Amino acid sequence: MSDKNFTAEEREAMKAKLTESRTSRSRAKKSPEQARAEGEAEVNGKIAEMPDDDRALAERIAAMVTENAPQLMPRTYYGMPAWANEAGKVVCFFKPKSKFKVRYATFEFEAPAALDDGNVWPVSYAVAALTEADLAFLAERVRRSVT
Repeated sequence: MSDKNFTAEEREAMKAKLTESRTSRSRAKKSPEQARAEGEAEVNGKIAEMPDDDRALAERIAAMVTENAPQLMPRTYYGMPAWANEAGKVVCFFKPKSKFKVRYATFEFEAPAALDDGNVWPVSYAVAALTEADLAFLAERVRRSVT
């Protein structure tokens, strides 16, 4: 496929993924404390770059994930705030609406979250605003994703 098959946003996400792969290998050689500090700085930097509405949501989600699953390691995933398990696999991430110029942000779970429930289960949640009840709901999903 040529570059013309991808949007500018998709190309930017692919570039971010390449950079993250290099960073991940480098971070694996550091102490867990150093790796966490670098991951938090990276996530906070991405959040700081977001437009105000996305940033407000991302800050609340980051705080909720950190509080409810402190064992997850902050990192970025295609340039978005994410949290990974001890094997380095992304469990959940926040996709700002500004990233792909869509109508709403999402908070999503990847396969390592193992949220399987019957034959059909949600792994992506549209996020337009966050009430305390919304955060409690997502927090329960996060806690379940790491058990």
